[in-house]
Amino acid sequence: MTIVVAGAAVSGRAKAAATRYFYVWMAAIFLAIAVLGFIPTYFAPVATGTFHGEPLLHFHGVIMLSWLVFFFVQSLLVARGKTLDHRAWGVLGVSIYTAVVFMVLAVMSMRVAQASLPGQPAGLAHAMRAFVWGDFVVLLFGVPLFVMAIVCIKRPEIHKRLMLLATLVLMPAAIGRWLRFFLAPPADPNAPPWPAGLPQVFAPPAFVVLPGVLIADLLLIAAIVHDWRTRGRPHPVYLWYGGVGLFSVLMLVPIAESPGWQWFAAAIGHLAG
Repeated sequence: MTIVVAGAAVSGRAKAAATRYFYVWMAAIFLAIAVLGFIPTYFAPVATGTFHGEPLLHFHGVIMLSWLVFFFVQSLLVARGKTLDHRAWGVLGVSIYTAVVFMVLAVMSMRVAQASLPGQPAGLAHAMRAFVWGDFVVLLFGVPLFVMAIVCIKRPEIHKRLMLLATLVLMPAAIGRWLRFFLAPPADPNAPPWPAGLPQVFAPPAFVVLPGVLIADLLLIAAIVHDWRTRGRPHPVYLWYGGVGLFSVLMLVPIAESPGWQWFAAAIGHLAG
């Protein structure tokens, strides 16, 4: 009997350790996706001196990367049993994620404003307003998830899953960068030159966001499978998120092209002046 009890205790500790380090591995995957995703369109051009984007994009990159590094470190602290250190650094996390929200909104506003300038190609403003709906979904999902995670800080099983999801919603942008970089059609050599004095901004159709979202959802499936293996069933947090996420995927294009969103996106563009 003693051997059985001891074996069960060891098995339980091993399972708990595996669960803790699962979140470390997920955080590492998130960080790798972001770094690899932005190599062709940001890190490589910056390193070679060929990046000509607005200064705001540098701030955006630093803030987003800071959150992913912070999330990884926080997950590692918990996995190593340093829960008090994890909680002590929590306030910094609130500050960084708040900055993430403002950076996403700022870049959205800048792009919509640039596409709406007089003289830009016909239809560009509408296409850009539709495309940035995918960015706005990051705020629409991420902010409530993050706020609920803070509210549930004393309920770690819920807290850690909400934090995971609040970070997962950031992944489609990085994944989409690779897809657009490798799958985008070659530039048309016969295309007319861009209007002089206007910023060159490009707005893919809204539906191009979907592949990045679906690939990112594979990480959600990994989390659900992990729950199934370690606790016998998926946590309700994942199921609720999956249901709402599926609805958002089905409605992405209709909402992006709707008059209501087009009006609201134009108002966001006015924030840039």
